[in-house]
Amino acid sequence: MEAAVDRLQSLRMFVAVAEAESFAGGARTLGMSGPSATRGVNALEARLGARLFTRTTRKVRLTDVGRRYLAEVREILAHLQAADESAAGAAGKPVGQLRITCPQEFGRIYIAPLLTGFLDAFPGMSAEVLMVDRVVNLVEEGIDVALRIGPLASSDLAAVRIGQVRRAVCGAPAYFAENGIPQDPADLARHSLVATMPDGPARAWRFGPNGTRIVRVEPRLTVSSVAASIAIVRSGWGLCRVLSYQIGPDLEGGTLQTVLADHEPEPLPIHLVHVEGRRAAAKVRAFVDFAADRLRQVAVLR
Repeated sequence: MEAAVDRLQSLRMFVAVAEAESFAGGARTLGMSGPSATRGVNALEARLGARLFTRTTRKVRLTDVGRRYLAEVREILAHLQAADESAAGAAGKPVGQLRITCPQEFGRIYIAPLLTGFLDAFPGMSAEVLMVDRVVNLVEEGIDVALRIGPLASSDLAAVRIGQVRRAVCGAPAYFAENGIPQDPADLARHSLVATMPDGPARAWRFGPNGTRIVRVEPRLTVSSVAASIAIVRSGWGLCRVLSYQIGPDLEGGTLQTVLADHEPEPLPIHLVHVEGRRAAAKVRAFVDFAADRLRQVAVLR
């Protein structure tokens, strides 16, 4: 029994060190000393007969074998936690840490405020949110729930649709009062446009069914931040193209309005996805239900 406990602890040490990229950092996460974490990982590597990390004076990094092993160990530990929660009656009272990923602006506008309500409703829960504009591998990065925008690739992930977003051209009412409202995508050539990198200054914006109509545009200003482009347009300087959720508060407040709605491509679906389906941990089921109920009430996501 003691050997089994030691082995489980060594797996937890391995995950903590991998996430911190440091023996000292991983040890702090587990509330233990750095030498203990080093000994534990060294013993794990000796037992496996494989090197899981490459060591430098500043960091430790996973080897290819270590990266594959990390994904498998995270899954094992997640199953163990789910079993503990089930045995402790956590189906009725979710507990533990929830790790979520979502696009940056969606997280800032919608997920962060929603999460505070979730944590108030479930005092035994804590949460960590990774806000990045890329598709995250849930298993490899130890994520419980991801919010994804756009068609889903075929996979074993369970998905709950919570709404949709549009690709919208927007501007401030003061800008339209001075410069007029474009009635056709071709009219954009007569307007000041703001684009967001990495698309670059010369762009093709797609309109119509399936985005089949391509309109060449020449933005006068290109920035590397969606939030910055929206702020510029909010000031009345020009027009930009965004996903409608990114300007939800502005549309509600009247500081921005959209144009060319009749020419927009089909909306993009929004899903909450997770790994375990009906066998998902109580904390995952609780968050998905909580978030889906509230996000479906947001007007700009319908």
